[in-house]
Order: sequence, then structure tokens, then C-alpha cells
Amino acid sequence: MDASRTRAYALRATVCAAALVIGAALVAGCSAPLAPAGRDTPATARAAAMAADDLQSRYQRVIKEVLPSVVQIQASHDLGSGVVYDDRGHIVTNAHVIGAEKTFQVTTANDEEPLTASLVYSYPDQDLAVIKLDKVPDGLKPAVFGDSEKVEVGHIVLAMGSPLGLSSSVTQGIVSATGRTVSEGSDGGGTGATIANMVQTSAAINPGNSGGALVDLDGRVIGIPTLAAADPSLGGGAVPGIGFAIPVSMVRTIADQIVRDGKVVDSGRAALGITARTVVDDSYQPAGVAVVTVRGGGAAAAAGLQVGDVITRLGDERITTITSLSEALAAARPGARTRVTYERDGSGKSVEVTLGEQ
Repeated sequence: MDASRTRAYALRATVCAAALVIGAALVAGCSAPLAPAGRDTPATARAAAMAADDLQSRYQRVIKEVLPSVVQIQASHDLGSGVVYDDRGHIVTNAHVIGAEKTFQVTTANDEEPLTASLVYSYPDQDLAVIKLDKVPDGLKPAVFGDSEKVEVGHIVLAMGSPLGLSSSVTQGIVSATGRTVSEGSDGGGTGATIANMVQTSAAINPGNSGGALVDLDGRVIGIPTLAAADPSLGGGAVPGIGFAIPVSMVRTIADQIVRDGKVVDSGRAALGITARTVVDDSYQPAGVAVVTVRGGGAAAAAGLQVGDVITRLGDERITTITSLSEALAAARPGARTRVTYERDGSGKSVEVTLGEQ
């Protein structure tokens, strides 16, 4: 798979809300008589037409306002999207878009000639990166970033980017769910990150949309489109209408640190302070995570975990693979106390652990 493409990863999602119910909005008039069933009055037809015109005008206004802040990023072999973060030329994108590259060609919505940019810092653990234009053009327009707390299921959203190299493209959908924890694959150029609190959307996220903007109808960026769901039974093909975006709260937390300090100094991601591997049982089924190394001074070391211990639970979450451990940690915060259940020399044990930071 070309690493320029939005990765359609086979993913394992930890889902807090198991079902999504979409209700139809009913509008009742208290002073006008009801029209016969199946028939529209001229007044209702005019109202429907006005509502459609208003929504279309709102779409067009948002696109006109935001699209100049969405850029196309070209590495030597890879292609993706990015969002102008400030008027100093910083652009936020996905780490998997920039890969191991250090220099890039950036095309804005208003310029035909590409601009040069350089890497500031890449943070693969959250699949985010910041690059900076070597020369800031006149009229560069930073995006307006929203508030993750105000993102709700059912909100209409637009995904803007450069799918398949088609710059300044827009797709439309809704917020399908929030709070998803998603693990992307490490094959095909992915970072292997496990990302918490992702925004699920029905807006089409196609190859090249990675790093672009997921925008609400107030013209505010609420997320960075990152990956699409894949169905292994269909050969790993992308599932239409199921895409995921990194929430704007995390984007701002990481990007602010990179712009200010040139790196991430406070990840906000919980860690045990170990390296580990998945182990299997006698039936060759994943059965836990074996500790390979323990970092001195880390959470696991402080709790007395040792090399060879096999972790089977973190709090109430059953741990069978590295991915399940990563997902459990992604949902926690540094400094939180939790119980780790593990096996040592064939005996089951448990211990309270104060989680560290990654």
C-alpha cells in the first residue's frame, strides 16, 4: 500500500457506547392547520426550499472560509494533507503522512506553485506531526480550532483534504460517535499508534485525506482525519462511512508543545514503563502480555513487576495482546492508580500500580 494514502487499518476499537440511535426531528405548528397526509401545502414547500437553501449556503460559506487553511503535503514518494496552525507557517498533519522525511513541498488552496517546508517534530505515538513553511506567503490563513467538549453525535461535518491527490476536495457526513479508542496498524507505513477519544464520522475519508481537517458548520476544525475502518473479511478494504479523526483537544495539546518546545514534553499518555510481547496459550490463542524489560524508576518497577511476568488484566480490562494493553493504557491518565493482574511462575498475582507517563 502507498504510504501516501489514508490507512485503512484493520482495527480493534474499545467502544464505550455500543449503539447509535438517530431520531427524526419533528416540527409541529400550533396555529396552522395540518395538511392532508401525503400532501404538501405551498407554505411547507416554500419552507423546505428555504431550509435547503440555507443549509447549502452554510456549507458554501464554511468551505470558502476553511479551505484556504487546508494544504496538500508532498514528500518524495508520499502525499497527504495538512492544516495551517498559525500565521508563522506551522502546519499540523499526521505523522504517517510525513514518515521519515525532513523536507516537503506544500501547496495551498490559493497558490499553484508549491512552497518548501521542513519538519519541526513528529510524534508517531499520537500520529501527529508539525512542519513549518520555510517562507511564509502573504495571506496565509490559519484555521480556527474548535472545542472537543462541544462535539456531539449527529453534528454535520465536512472533511477537507487532498484525497487521491485531488487537492481542495470536500466530503460531507455527520459525527457518528465520539470517544472511540482505535489502534492503527504498523504495516503499510502506519505508525502503530493506539489513539483514544477519536471522533468517528460518516464523511468519506479517502487516501490522501490524512492530516486534513474535519470541520463543523461553524467553520471550526474539530479533528484531523487519520484513518478509515477496514473489514478483514473483505480483504482489508476500507468500509465506506466509517472513518476516524484525532480530536482537536489532542491536536492542540501536541501541536502547542511542538511549536513552543520543538518536541512533545507532556504526552498525557499513561504508561507502565515496560517493553512487552504477546504470548499464546496451548491452543495458540493470545493469552497475555509478557514483560520483556522493565524501565528503572517506571511504574512497573515501582510496583515490583519483573521480566517474565505475564500481564492478564489492567484494572477491569482483560489483556490478551499488546494491542489490548495499549488500548487500556490509552483510556487511562498518568498518575492514576489501577490494579495489574499477572502470572509469575504459574501463580496468579495482582498489584496496585500508579501509572507513569509515556
